[in-house]
Amino acid sequence: MEASNRNNRKTLVGFVTSRSGDKSVKVTVPYKIPHPRYVKVINRKTVVHVHDEKNETHIGDQVEIMETRPLSRLKRWRVIRVVEAATQIETPAHHQATEGTP
Repeated sequence: MEASNRNNRKTLVGFVTSRSGDKSVKVTVPYKIPHPRYVKVINRKTVVHVHDEKNETHIGDQVEIMETRPLSRLKRWRVIRVVEAATQIETPAHHQATEGTP
């Protein structure tokens, strides 16, 4: 019976926007809703605090998260898997730091 309850937990897909500490990330879940009167589609987002047990996510990754028991004051979700890893954007400062300054 416990396994069937676990399968009924909510799952969402969102993007990692912040790594706020060890095993903790913030995930932004975007969604769209129509305006009640004008019917124009409005972009909204939900930001949730998520437990990342293996510290495997990075900023910009698309992750799937699952609802779980309260793990801390704010964390009620955990990372199931990384759907798509973020591409590394190379900045000039990062480029000089890796090669060494001439």
